[in-house]
Amino acid sequence: MPSLELTDLDADRRLLSLPGVSLLVFTGEGCASCRWARVQLPAFGLPVDRLCWVDAGRNGGLVQRYEVFHLPAMFLVRDGQFHGALHAPLRAEPLAAALFAGLSRPAEELP
Repeated sequence: MPSLELTDLDADRRLLSLPGVSLLVFTGEGCASCRWARVQLPAFGLPVDRLCWVDAGRNGGLVQRYEVFHLPAMFLVRDGQFHGALHAPLRAEPLAAALFAGLSRPAEELP
């Protein structure tokens, strides 16, 4: 599965221009669950076109705008439209269910 590294400088431009479904994942260096997610999420076969990673420690502007309070934090973007936060265990089936539910919510502008 394709993966992108996003920063405060390019996240908005890239998320607005990317077609399809992007799973935006905020992680941190000292977070064990984040390290696990980095290895496992690409292998889950989730119904997304790409994973977009944000290092929360280096991108405080995005952390503030997305109101990230815990790591890993996940958000759903489709065709440049924001579909909100995903709250699900880091397992394939619950994440896939949360993705489908998230895509059924009304889209908003990116934070």
